[in-house]
Amino acid sequence: MIPNRKMTKWLLTMVLLIAAVFPTSVFAASGDVLSIDIEGSGATLELTVGKGTKQLKVWATVEGSSVKKDITRGVSWSSDQPDTIKVDNGLLTPLKSGTATITAVYNNSAVDTITVKAVDTYKDLTLEYSLNGKYKLGADEADLNVKAQAVVENTNGTLADVTQDAQWTSSNTSVLTIDKGKIKLVAEGKATITAKYSGLTASFEATVSSPYSELNLVYASNDEKAEDIELLVGDSEIEVKATSTLSSSQSTVDVSDKAEWSTSDKSIATVEDGKIKPVAIGKATITAEYLGAKGQVDVYVRTPYEVIILNPSSEQFLFIGEQLEAKAEVRSGANSTDDVTAAAEWTSSNPLAVTVDKGIISPKAVGTSTIKVSYRGVSRSMNVTVQPTITKLEADKSELELLKNESLNVPKIKATKLDDEEIDFSKEVIWSSSNEDVVKIEDGKIVAKDAGKVTITAKLPESKVTAGSAHSVRNSSVEVEVTVKEKVLALISEEEKLNLVVGEESPFPKVAVVYEDGNEEEDIASEITWTISNSNAVIKDSANGKTIKGLIKGSATLKGTYSNKTISIPMTVEQKITKVVVEPLNIELNLKKSKSIKVTGYYSNGQKVTLSSKMNWQSSNTDVATISSTSVKAVGEGSATLTGSYQGHNVSVNVKVVPKLTKLTVDEKKLALAPGGIKTVVVKAEYDTGATAIVTGSAEWTSSKPSVAKVTGGKIEAVGKGTTSIKGKFGGKTVTISVTVK
Repeated sequence: MIPNRKMTKWLLTMVLLIAAVFPTSVFAASGDVLSIDIEGSGATLELTVGKGTKQLKVWATVEGSSVKKDITRGVSWSSDQPDTIKVDNGLLTPLKSGTATITAVYNNSAVDTITVKAVDTYKDLTLEYSLNGKYKLGADEADLNVKAQAVVENTNGTLADVTQDAQWTSSNTSVLTIDKGKIKLVAEGKATITAKYSGLTASFEATVSSPYSELNLVYASNDEKAEDIELLVGDSEIEVKATSTLSSSQSTVDVSDKAEWSTSDKSIATVEDGKIKPVAIGKATITAEYLGAKGQVDVYVRTPYEVIILNPSSEQFLFIGEQLEAKAEVRSGANSTDDVTAAAEWTSSNPLAVTVDKGIISPKAVGTSTIKVSYRGVSRSMNVTVQPTITKLEADKSELELLKNESLNVPKIKATKLDDEEIDFSKEVIWSSSNEDVVKIEDGKIVAKDAGKVTITAKLPESKVTAGSAHSVRNSSVEVEVTVKEKVLALISEEEKLNLVVGEESPFPKVAVVYEDGNEEEDIASEITWTISNSNAVIKDSANGKTIKGLIKGSATLKGTYSNKTISIPMTVEQKITKVVVEPLNIELNLKKSKSIKVTGYYSNGQKVTLSSKMNWQSSNTDVATISSTSVKAVGEGSATLTGSYQGHNVSVNVKVVPKLTKLTVDEKKLALAPGGIKTVVVKAEYDTGATAIVTGSAEWTSSKPSVAKVTGGKIEAVGKGTTSIKGKFGGKTVTISVTVK
């Protein structure tokens, strides 16, 4: 069998060498076979013994064609293991389990091979294991082997060892694992071991237990059981042993060197081969485990001191080149203090920026570091910031103005380095106020408490740097003047509207201020910041102060800001008026009646404009007449004078208010007189106010026939026979008297 396989491999090798030295393209004419390929030759083909055959196919690559050709019947077939797998014109028949190489050769030049594996079929799978599946941790490896055997079909019970080929699993890998029949014990417990092979499954339950009934930790010095070990930080190591009791004999065995030691918190206490070392304050549990048995003991680590005091303890900022001597003291009682500066452990989180040696802190480079001092379980830290060398400090503002009860961030502080670069030093300084009743510094803000002026000062915080090493800038300070004003409640102007003339200057309107505390000032116009909304007018500086000059005809708004308030006054800019005409100049009105006043202005070019609403009218007696914009209204009997002005042109209108005549009556409506007879009638006027008056003499009298009767001042005189009508008119009303002369 073996020589045949070797001969086949030798022939195959020779054929491949010849093919490599003399490529088929050298010999091949058009239509010749260049190479062959057994279908599926890239993988191992598996057949089952007694379960049928398999026909192989061979495809040829032909010169001049892109289509492969089936030449299965045209090749020579051979098997290097014909007793295992037989081949006949590509038909494979598995005879028994094993592996064979099937070779196809075409025309003694083109060759291809395929690996074929024949497998038996089985009808049963059994497992052989020792100790009835009950294992002790630490058991011999020889007792931890499981053998898997399968009964081959079509035999008289022939068994095949399939241990290496079976698929093994454990239902609980935390108890045990298994690989190729070899068990590895992990911990106490139960697990089901399962083997699968060729569709068959077999399993058994394994039990894992400890060979020891218990494991105890005892002091190495006296073999007494270790319970709640008390240690102090700085104490020497204490050693304990691990002793286990065998379940089989109840004898005690020292397993200290075999046990696995662990600590629940190595920052509190460490353990190595039973040697326990205290590290820091706290509680840790020490555990020893061996073959499923476990023993534990709690370790309490305390410090002999309550606190460590670090001076200084607050955050420090230092300049390069300075030096700070810190002091560390420990206390265990109210009156017990020990200086441990030299004995304590000092560390710097950033030695590149800051170094420390026995309390002497030395800044080396710009940066930050945490300095920590530790001594026998107690520790304290402080932060250190290292700043570059500074030549001067200055604020971004030298003066500030606030309103009462307002707050403002303190000014930014700029520090100048050796290279003249400026950096923000605002967070490094401490501010104070010269009068906290006026201004107080709270949480980085200037808080205005009351009106007044103060100086706020920024300084570097005090430091306990070593004398002689202190930076000169530590003695410098920055001062800022702060003015606090009362809040303005209102700004009040006498002028509701301004009228400007193109090319002429006018003074600013008077503005009074009322503060929130009730105080007032009559005129602060000169202290107000004025602006104009557009270019129709401009603010000018003159010998008498600031004025407003009209530039272009149109409208604008004069806006003034003072403290926290703003006032806006509308402005009109117009051409110069040369003449103003008012109509009417005299007005008589009844009570509650109104009448419009027309005012016309004339420019130098002859054009005119209505100024009625721009005259700023005033009434000399508002109990008689009032005026709003362009209309006068009668409110009471009497006389009043209306005055107005525009661009310096003053005008006046006389107003007389009289009651309204509601009724006119005469005491005689019919008279019969003889010629030469005389009769005087009386005419009475009634007004809307309820007043009455005899107006006979004021009435206008007429006679329809003076030849019959004539009338003068209400006196009727008969002249000749006949009839006539005598009429008296007053205030738009008429009375009639019928007169008959016989």
